[in-house]
Amino acid sequence: MLADKQLQQLDLNLLKVFEALYIERNMTQAAKVLFVSPSAVSHAVKRLREALEDELFVRKGTNMEPTSSCQQIAPQVIELMAKLRSVLQSCGEYELAKSQQTFTLAIHEALEALILPNIQQAINHHAPLARIKSIKLNRENVARQLANRQVDVVIDVARALKMPIKHQPLSDDHFAILMAKAYAPKAKLSKVEYFQRQHIAVSNRSDGDVVEDIAFLQLGLNRQIKTRCQNYHSAKALLKDTDYLLTLPSMIAKELIDESLTIVDLPVQLPKVATHLYWHQDTEQDPAIVWLRQTVQAAFTPR
Repeated sequence: MLADKQLQQLDLNLLKVFEALYIERNMTQAAKVLFVSPSAVSHAVKRLREALEDELFVRKGTNMEPTSSCQQIAPQVIELMAKLRSVLQSCGEYELAKSQQTFTLAIHEALEALILPNIQQAINHHAPLARIKSIKLNRENVARQLANRQVDVVIDVARALKMPIKHQPLSDDHFAILMAKAYAPKAKLSKVEYFQRQHIAVSNRSDGDVVEDIAFLQLGLNRQIKTRCQNYHSAKALLKDTDYLLTLPSMIAKELIDESLTIVDLPVQLPKVATHLYWHQDTEQDPAIVWLRQTVQAAFTPR
């Protein structure tokens, strides 16, 4: 057990390094999060080891793995750091109208055009000095980006993310089909015809099944993917002179439709696409992020 004198002399900035390294498990990544050099992180860890009388982190390849003692205290230290931030955030009255901060959202490109104009309108009205930045969604780094405050909120399909990431539903949408009017059936599109036709799949990943194909496979169904592209606007252009089918959430279909295209019902019942809003529990009481979450929820109204 540490003596009172040791605790009184402990530099609280070292706990920020402890938190970052525990989350990142890498000196270089922790340094990026903290906006310091890797050598500064290394020096801080050395001081922490001396202060707490424990190795804390052991190098394994490029990773810094926590010791058993570190594992034991880390959850409590991180929780206390979160509470401290919450207390400090509540100090002073937040004035949205005078805020000059940049709100950062990570969002799938397909959803950006649906809600960003409404969010921008709300910012122009309520926080005219603030800015909005929409960045590409990186699902592998969502938890880390929220923890490091690289993004304020994330808008994505429903996913299993553990605390300290929190979430709330924004919408449930069903799949529909977008296709050229010239090749649309006079009656409803049948299941047989749907699987006889060729399809366009949209994904910013180089390979792997897209969301709707995962659902089809669970039903024992396969469709013919003729073209795979990176975004729905490219897919829309490909529909113009072909009889291909584009399966997508209905609210995105409604955003893309024009005089040459039509929306038809999907002849197979698939689970709905749930979209959620994600944020870090450290920002739960942050008035700026609370306002942003409310604004996103209000803006997310399917057309």
